[in-house]
Amino acid sequence: MRHTEFWTRMEQALGSSAYARHWSEQQVLGSLGGQTVNEALASGESPKDVWRAVHERLELPPSER
Repeated sequence: MRHTEFWTRMEQALGSSAYARHWSEQQVLGSLGGQTVNEALASGESPKDVWRAVHERLELPPSER
């Protein structure tokens, strides 16, 4: 998964681009080692792994994996 696809999925899951960006700056996820989404991406985590953590936190349906 590329970063562009990741952000597209974030916008689809959370509504607007602005809210998705804000959420990714504020939400600390234990499955990302206590990092925010942005911190995890900046530290080199793959967008696919970060998406899995977001998917789990938001309790999205399996079809959105």
